[in-house]
Amino acid sequence: MASSIKKSSPWLFIGGLLLLFVLSILHLYQGQADYTIRTLMTEVWYEGNVQNIVLGLRLPRVIIGILSGGALAVAGVLLQTLTKNPLASPSTLGINSGAYLLTVIAMVFFPQYIGDYPFVISFLGAGLSAVLLIALVGRVMEPVRVALTGMIVALLFSSITGAVQLLFENETNGLFLWGSGTLIQLDWSGVKFSIFFILIGFIIALVLGKSLDLLSLGDDLATSLGQSVNRVKAFAWFTAILLSAVTVSVVGPIGFIGLMAPHLVRLMGIQGHKLLILHSFLWGANLLVAADVLAMWIQPGQEIPVGAMTALIGAPWLMYLAYKTGKRQTRGESRLGSSLLPISYRWILFGLFGLTIMIILVSVSYGAGSFFTFQDWLDKSFNSPFVMQFRIPRILTAFLVGMLLATSGLFIQAVLRNPLADPSVLGITSGGGAGALIFLVLFPAVSIQFLPIAAMIGSSISITIILVLSWKTQWQPILLALMGVAVSAFGSAIIQILIVKANIGVAPALAWLAGSTYAKGWEELKLAGIVALITIPLSILFIKKFDVISFGDEVAEGLGVNIIMTRLLAIMLGVCMGAVSVSIVGTVGFIGLLAPHAARRMVGFEHGKAIPVSLFLGGILLTSADLIGRIVLAPKEIPSGLVVALIGTPYLLYLLRKI
Repeated sequence: MASSIKKSSPWLFIGGLLLLFVLSILHLYQGQADYTIRTLMTEVWYEGNVQNIVLGLRLPRVIIGILSGGALAVAGVLLQTLTKNPLASPSTLGINSGAYLLTVIAMVFFPQYIGDYPFVISFLGAGLSAVLLIALVGRVMEPVRVALTGMIVALLFSSITGAVQLLFENETNGLFLWGSGTLIQLDWSGVKFSIFFILIGFIIALVLGKSLDLLSLGDDLATSLGQSVNRVKAFAWFTAILLSAVTVSVVGPIGFIGLMAPHLVRLMGIQGHKLLILHSFLWGANLLVAADVLAMWIQPGQEIPVGAMTALIGAPWLMYLAYKTGKRQTRGESRLGSSLLPISYRWILFGLFGLTIMIILVSVSYGAGSFFTFQDWLDKSFNSPFVMQFRIPRILTAFLVGMLLATSGLFIQAVLRNPLADPSVLGITSGGGAGALIFLVLFPAVSIQFLPIAAMIGSSISITIILVLSWKTQWQPILLALMGVAVSAFGSAIIQILIVKANIGVAPALAWLAGSTYAKGWEELKLAGIVALITIPLSILFIKKFDVISFGDEVAEGLGVNIIMTRLLAIMLGVCMGAVSVSIVGTVGFIGLLAPHAARRMVGFEHGKAIPVSLFLGGILLTSADLIGRIVLAPKEIPSGLVVALIGTPYLLYLLRKI
């Protein structure tokens, strides 16, 4: 077998080189300037427009695509070996997100350094992500937990990045396309800057080849064979961070190349890290250049982020790998965790009701426009057109949407017995966002009243894909979360492409993607109220069934509960509530995760008590997030979805360590 691999390896490499040559020619042919291949081949040798365009714009773009794709692929090989995790790559472990975050922060607060030291800043951000990942996971690199922890770290950094971009719109103007990953090059400076670092990283990786072969056998065996495991790991981490950081500094955070290329090479039968690194560099370059060719072919004359294209291709790949890895995990039959507060249920409800009234009063009273005292409330607040037309409907809409998201999360957690279930974690939110945006872009003349239906279709497709693929594992919690991350990445890629295609303003797009209660009026309140009045009372029908299901399927069936029908109806209601919420306030996440968990910690497992408490907590969370977003940096606003995400991602990491 080994000899056949060695014999076929040169032919595979030659075939990869020929494919890269063809893709490069196709890439040079594409662009806004419409030239035939014959024109390019004949006139590129002479001074003129063709030579200037090809040598000054198109060729640097091809070369940076080759270098960046190869660098990301090699980084993926190193990270997969270091973490013993087939799901590892610079994007799935959050390393790209860390590099991008620090770059954005430097552009806002230290603009004098970003021009001179872009690589150093990216490297520090990527290193921060890696250190945080290792600290959270610990020395035992359990594969699925590593992947999920890395994805949560990426989500946290992405939330912070989005907040910085919105708050400092002028300073970060033009970063949306680059932040989505693009190979645009205006000259050869990006190639000249990156080629040295990428070649150094590539050479170090090749030198580490034999050591990585030993390391893949296990730390104990490698140590017994005389290898300095810690030294090899340090060099490998350094190299992976180096390669990831330099690509982010020149082309932005491009994902999934580091995931797909190494697996593609392994499927070809290539073994041994030296050959694996060599072939991965080549096929990583092929994948990235091909994605850019595809992007320009789909939308000629308009730039589509290549990072979005790699996500469209890579998300299904991630789902496949997550399924293969996650199905080996055993499904715990423990009930959803809880602990009771030493306070009676009535006093808890009374306290939450009082807190709700207080939050609403403070929210209506305070804003960038003015602050109303209690006396003002008595005298004139309800007579103010500003309050009646803007603040009151906005705040009540936020409260109702928070209730819907909390109920959606509780329903899904109950029927799947999954502590990680939530509309955002399971892709319902991003699927609904993609469905809503597709509707707005493709059918601009159709009434906006159909938007919730479009969002519901997108959310339904997302959750159906996840549930069908994870059915054989009986919806194992971590596998569901991994599937949800993959579906969310796919939905986010569609959203990015549509935003660029439709020329939607960057600030409104970022605000909608983050989830914003800004400028919500009486029409949105009416929609949220109607859905809440229909769906929330239906929760009463599920209370006893949820209590029984929490003991396990066999017990529930023995007590006469139709498990399949209950799950189907509960998930349909959850999807409906999540999709309508997306159509109103955008992609707000984590309310459906935080509120049910907090409710169980207050009143225990009994759903007759947990549901009302979750409703109050969901409304309070989103209304409070809206208030915080309005007052922290007034007159600027932080989208309420970002405020919730900054709270929710650390809590999700905490839950991950508990299950």
